[in-house]
Amino acid sequence: MESYQPGPEELTDDHLSDYRRFFIASGLELAQNSSGWTMNNTAMCPDDHTLDKYLFPFVYSIVIVISIPINCISLYVSCIQVRKKNELAVYLFSLSLADLLYSVILPLWIDYAWNGDNWRLSATLCQISAFLMYMNFYTSTAFLACISVNRYLALVHPLKLQHLRTRRFSLIVSIIVWLLEGIMNSVILMKNEIFSDSCNSTNHTLCYDKYPLELWQAQINLLRICSGYLVPLIIIVFCYHKIYQAVRCNQATVDEEKKKIRKLILNITVTFILCFTPYHVILFIRSIKEPYSTNPQFFLLMYKIYRITQALTSLNCIADPILYCFVSETAQTDILNLLRCCLDLQKPEGNQVEEHTPCSSTTKSNITYRTCCETETLSKMAARA
Repeated sequence: MESYQPGPEELTDDHLSDYRRFFIASGLELAQNSSGWTMNNTAMCPDDHTLDKYLFPFVYSIVIVISIPINCISLYVSCIQVRKKNELAVYLFSLSLADLLYSVILPLWIDYAWNGDNWRLSATLCQISAFLMYMNFYTSTAFLACISVNRYLALVHPLKLQHLRTRRFSLIVSIIVWLLEGIMNSVILMKNEIFSDSCNSTNHTLCYDKYPLELWQAQINLLRICSGYLVPLIIIVFCYHKIYQAVRCNQATVDEEKKKIRKLILNITVTFILCFTPYHVILFIRSIKEPYSTNPQFFLLMYKIYRITQALTSLNCIADPILYCFVSETAQTDILNLLRCCLDLQKPEGNQVEEHTPCSSTTKSNITYRTCCETETLSKMAARA
């Protein structure tokens, strides 16, 4: 085959180089015409983006409607408990903040998908959107692991390492997590994430996701998978397994309470696996195969499955506050106080005379916050240990 020549203005050398290795290795022929570079076999392009056009707006719209209000409430509840020097609330605050930041930029991704994966906004917004997406993925898994360790220490070893269960220590850990994940994902802010789709006759502008992956991208993805997914998963499974063993062997815990704890631990673990495992499995396969792949059928299959699993990860923005905040009886009390306060503010002044205001009761409350409903039960066990 003759040497590959640079494309016209609408497709630069940098853009075409991403596709050159794949398409040449696949035996596909490129031809230059008056309108730019075209493919003689367009069937080998990823697809016409029809899947993305309907999948992402549907899933992301559901996430936006549910995630934003419940994460705002979760932030409120966490703030109350942080003021009461509860160390666990620091992790919950960071978790809700990560979910909320991701949820508010989902409309940009909806617009992108609805227009056939065509980014119509600025390159800076593309970088910020991709950065916040990955920050959500890996700060979420990190803070879920932190919460698991905190519960493990409190319930399995209540009298040991108490200095690791202070508000100050939780704040330091949270800052470190944010900084490390920010550094890890800063490469997104340094690279130009806008490029043309050479497979599309409409010359769409793609944001972030490149096909096929370059070698340096694959290497970064493998690092993310190990540090951002596998390590937190191992920590979560270990901690909840030990908590379950401690509950099962403790005679002070009644059978009904044990059943609740088992159900909650199972739900938390399964939710984590369902939200993050499919995406990281496909990302792993892409990272080890795609830079060297010469099989266009494999390329098409990975593209579609990857996009489906990417949409699935956004559901964690809904699952996190429900599992880690709204199932707690003390959190429910704070939420009910908030709702009563809001309802009282809407009443005429005459109806509020000599009534006890929930706002003041919320401020004066001495409720000790715990993450999940099992902690109310297990705290009794810890006191007897």
